[in-house]
Amino acid sequence: MLTARKVLWNASRLLEKVVVPRSTQVSCISTGPQQQHGTFYELRTYCIHPHLNAAFLRLTNEKIHLRTAHSELLGYWSVEYGGLNQVFHIWKYDSFSQRAGVRAALAQDPSWIEEYISKAMPMLSSQDNQVTYLVPWSKILRPPKEGGVYELVSFQMCPGGPAVWGAAFQAAVSAHAHTGYAWPVGVFHNEFGPLNQVHVLWWYEGADQRAAIRHKAHQDPRVVAAVRESVSYLASQHNKLMFPTPFSPLK
Repeated sequence: MLTARKVLWNASRLLEKVVVPRSTQVSCISTGPQQQHGTFYELRTYCIHPHLNAAFLRLTNEKIHLRTAHSELLGYWSVEYGGLNQVFHIWKYDSFSQRAGVRAALAQDPSWIEEYISKAMPMLSSQDNQVTYLVPWSKILRPPKEGGVYELVSFQMCPGGPAVWGAAFQAAVSAHAHTGYAWPVGVFHNEFGPLNQVHVLWWYEGADQRAAIRHKAHQDPRVVAAVRESVSYLASQHNKLMFPTPFSPLK
């Protein structure tokens, strides 16, 4: 009995001396700061019936002002590659209560219902939304000029959260951004939707310029090293190349 107690005492002393690595103590992409001040971004993806794609975009172009009268639209894009007959848009809210108020007001807005929703909904085959926060080390950066293309890359990271993969992911994004290979518009971390999912919205001058830059970046040892570390935590990823619509605030 005394021997067993001595073993347990020695084990407890050893545990007291264990130093937890700093990377496990600090969450590099914690959404805490964003949750405290409330601002979040809703990412919406609509799939359109193929034969109604042009009609949907035309109607939205004419009536989007009815929607933006209620809350801020960050950007609205038509997906060119990575999802046919899709549109993707991002809406900014200061809080969940603000969003609830916006949805309630829209439900009582006869112009929105009669002139847009009643016509647009039959054109859609599906809708999807995700609630995200900007990661603490990211902010919305408008492109240096209008025009160009946007790439949305969605990363499904392994379970465990930012405390596990946050530092490696940030390093991979920074390796592209700080070397001038791509312009990061924003980095978003899911709060509702698939967990452990992060979205990076990039801007390029054009599709051919993107292809050339990507080829060059993949030969840069700084980028290769950072990406190699990050992908060890990666489960899957999906990207879309998108063109901003005429009514998109982000051009």
